[in-house]
Amino acid sequence: MTTGRGAPEPQMMMNRRSALPIAFILASLAMRCLSMKVAVTGTTGRLGREAVQLLSSKGVQTQCLLRHPIDTSVVPSIAMDATPSQVASYLSSLPGVTMMEGDATNAASCKALVDGCDAVLALHGPVKPPPLQSLFGLLPESAPTHSRSVNYLAVQNIIDAANESATCKRIVRVTGKGEQPTAFFTVLINCLGNMAKAWNYEGEQLLRSSDVDYTIVRPGVMGRGDIPTGKVLGLMDNGGDMKVSAVTHSQIAGLCIDCLDYPNTARSTLTAMNIEQGQGEDSYAPLLAKVKADSRAFPTNLLEEHKKSARVGSVVLVSFMAVFLSVAVSVVKTIGSFVLSNLR
Repeated sequence: MTTGRGAPEPQMMMNRRSALPIAFILASLAMRCLSMKVAVTGTTGRLGREAVQLLSSKGVQTQCLLRHPIDTSVVPSIAMDATPSQVASYLSSLPGVTMMEGDATNAASCKALVDGCDAVLALHGPVKPPPLQSLFGLLPESAPTHSRSVNYLAVQNIIDAANESATCKRIVRVTGKGEQPTAFFTVLINCLGNMAKAWNYEGEQLLRSSDVDYTIVRPGVMGRGDIPTGKVLGLMDNGGDMKVSAVTHSQIAGLCIDCLDYPNTARSTLTAMNIEQGQGEDSYAPLLAKVKADSRAFPTNLLEEHKKSARVGSVVLVSFMAVFLSVAVSVVKTIGSFVLSNLR
């Protein structure tokens, strides 16, 4: 179901009586959010820092996971070029924000993080590895920094922690499109990112098979700053396919937090893209109100297909590199011979 702007609906005059229930609903949602305590992973990442700032601005108690202790010697900063230590120091000073040292790949850390929280925003992701390390499979899958550990085992840790918790009932996890193992960008990311797409999808499947109320968010490409604003927000539930577009970290952070206010988004997979100006919405609220829980059967055997496609992709990339180097060496030799011949 597309939950962007559809065909125009008949306009109706809203009198005071009809406005009261809407005002009551909005007030109830605001009070619900204020009464929550939310855990966050991926705290100092581009997405995590946006979410923590937004939660704090809403007065929501926020408990954040940090892989390293706060460094009191750095200057707190949230600037684009700030280091993770500077970002952590800045976020720790915000109202209602507490920091906890640990790692999502560690079960005990997740259990401590989730304790006393109502929901988890799982916004963590693997650190970009050296391309050749991933291309030649030099990092073991058991390594804490491998995509399997970060995108799969860490998700299982969070699910287990939520199940053991007496309070945590929601997990919002940000992943990405990954149901087409042979798609060009999927193969490329798998080849150069330690199978990040593959393990992200397997992490999704852990959530779908769990008893926890999850919301999986598949955003477009985050990072660009020249993105149009206004009625451009689009959303599809049931993991629906949308044309990939650029989205901002702040848009997706806001969407993740907004999901917590809509019980109907539980056990749903949402694709979030920006669409043509005027065809979407300027707020996720009307889109989230229409969301329905996952109802289709998601593929269960994609891991081997991802790995097979990545192996083929690796061979192609290595072959291309070999040809490129061969041509480069030939060009250098030709230039060298020409220079030498003119010096005689």
